[in-house]
Amino acid sequence: MSGLADLPLKRAYHKPEDDIARDFYLPAVAASHAYDRAVGYFSSTVFLLAWPSLKAFVANGGKMRLICSPVLSDVDHEAMREGYSERADTAYGESLKASFAAMLASEALMKPAVVLASLIAADIIDCKVAWVGETAGGRPKRLFHDKIGLLADPHGQRAVFKGSMNETWPGLALDGNLESVDVFTSWRDDGERARIADERDYFDRLWNNSWPGVVTQPLPESARAEIVSAADAARWPEFVDEICLDLERAAGWSAEAGKLSGRSPRPHQVAALDAWTERGRRGLFEHATGSGKTFTALCAMNDGFRRGEIPLVLVPSDLLLQQWENEIKTTFTEAGIQLLVCGGGHSDWRDGARLRSWTRPPASGQRPRAVLSTLQTATSVSFMGLCSGGPHLFMIADEAHRMGALQSRRLFDLNTGARLGLSATPRRAGDPEGTAAILDYFEGIVPPPFTLADAIRSGALTPYAYYAHPIRLEPDEQIEWLETSEILRRLAARLHGNGESDSALQARVKLLLIRRARLIKSARRKVTTAAEILKDHYRPGQRWIVYCDDQDQLAQVKAALRKAELPDVYEYHSAMPGDRSRTLDLFNQRGGTVVSIRCLDEGIDIPAVSHALILASSRNPREFIQRRGRVLRRFPGKALAHIHDVIVTPAAREDGDELESMLTGELARAIEFGGNAINPACVADLKRLAAEFGISFEAAKGGFEDDDEPADLEKETIDA
Repeated sequence: MSGLADLPLKRAYHKPEDDIARDFYLPAVAASHAYDRAVGYFSSTVFLLAWPSLKAFVANGGKMRLICSPVLSDVDHEAMREGYSERADTAYGESLKASFAAMLASEALMKPAVVLASLIAADIIDCKVAWVGETAGGRPKRLFHDKIGLLADPHGQRAVFKGSMNETWPGLALDGNLESVDVFTSWRDDGERARIADERDYFDRLWNNSWPGVVTQPLPESARAEIVSAADAARWPEFVDEICLDLERAAGWSAEAGKLSGRSPRPHQVAALDAWTERGRRGLFEHATGSGKTFTALCAMNDGFRRGEIPLVLVPSDLLLQQWENEIKTTFTEAGIQLLVCGGGHSDWRDGARLRSWTRPPASGQRPRAVLSTLQTATSVSFMGLCSGGPHLFMIADEAHRMGALQSRRLFDLNTGARLGLSATPRRAGDPEGTAAILDYFEGIVPPPFTLADAIRSGALTPYAYYAHPIRLEPDEQIEWLETSEILRRLAARLHGNGESDSALQARVKLLLIRRARLIKSARRKVTTAAEILKDHYRPGQRWIVYCDDQDQLAQVKAALRKAELPDVYEYHSAMPGDRSRTLDLFNQRGGTVVSIRCLDEGIDIPAVSHALILASSRNPREFIQRRGRVLRRFPGKALAHIHDVIVTPAAREDGDELESMLTGELARAIEFGGNAINPACVADLKRLAAEFGISFEAAKGGFEDDDEPADLEKETIDA
């Protein structure tokens, strides 16, 4: 049997020039019979089982020792800072059981979880938890930052690798999500043998609970018993084969299959693409924010190129236009993509009726081409007149709910073949007509939806903790709320009681609803509350987003944070002076706090953000769902996200019906956020408050779309 020394191992591997999984990790595991690994946290271990090599490793008599770092919510943060304690151990045991139950409930992770449980039950895998205290012998204080792997084969040869690992599905198996690794072997020279001996001593001392500042314990017994109960000794090899087939199927859809270390779609993306194809390549993907909708669409585009189609990609903003342009060019550079960008300052599509010739059916052997446009440009008379429709045109609509706005619906007259809509929330709040138009044009939602809970269970999004901070309106603010509510009540009576359908009256009602909502968004106590929350919770190096209502509130919050001497406070909005991209670059490099308004809601990717503070949110569920999604995106070292939400409550318990209306939207958001958090008990007090007002949470939903707001009101949001 060949061993580690028979492999042509390099001293270092780096993406993208090296396919680290194919060239190093998979053959090295297959040749070994012992593997020691320090990993991030327990649920990440399912991605360390190098699937194409796993059965060979077990056949060699393989044994694996894993050291994990515990991850708890802020409720147990003090225990984590202090290191191991009985309270922290008990809390981690419960957290671990919940995490494993979530894996078993996930279609994507059920088979890997059963394989892991089976190998633990068979004593092939042994796992311990390392609690890191204030001192750690010079090593990084969080073990998941100190990733090391040690391999040994039956011939006595050894190899050690150190490097970062992107533990997302499918992890190591095909797309080589090891960013870089240094490799040391026992057969090269004395220096490398000495390095291996040092790392072996380090790991063994960690394992034996003798490294300074670290307490290493077996998995809590209750959690281990729960995991082992899911073992299936007879079927786990079959599950490994099925996982490998799933990975091959994903590679077949991948838009980057020909690239070294190219991305492969996750199981939910492959399932959605297969179901969309079976439905005649029409439909909407209702997938959670941050779950990879863009890459799913790029995979569909790649399939469209093979069919000789021309994708027409529609986006709602200039910022998304830039993001999509970069994604398309990066993904399809090797295919020689020709991309015509329309809108966002690009107007050459008009020159010589260029769009008409660009969207005609491509000739045989022609390089792939695509059109990328903002919705505003695509709905113009000139664009619609120049676009050459037909079955060769493949429409892809990002944030497809925007197409339900009255002006955007004219795009539904465009003749296309394949149609793909992307949205976390395709149904438009308070707009059944717009929703029906979207569902009709795209021919429905492709089942099943991929919810936020699904995304967290599958590892596509980061688990999060939620903290509600109730504040009260000032007395004058509550008086204004009640007076506006009385006017609304009278107007509603005229509309519904008298059967009037006056469009001007309806517009006035909508304007008053928006104005009343802004009383909540701009409540004066939010500014001081924001400063207090950040003063109490912000730690150097963290990355926070604070969502404000308008520039006036943004300026007040920014001033309050600086007065509180918080470092690195930035502002980010569409009317800001200077380079917005440079602002985000500085934020990503240094950390700090970005104080923002609406333009971070849709599609702008800042995965390093670990904390969000919501000061203003509309009654439209889409807005707060998107804002939550911004902070849940995966990022190396981010095991848990944190969302702080300022909830406005009445200053007095009178005029119950109107005050109930105030609370309904605020508490609906709190229940939505709290129900999917790792600490769902966080909303218990809010539920009690709702009960005092007799509010039903089942009815505390709804809201309305605001993409059709009057132009002057939108200007107020952006330019005030």
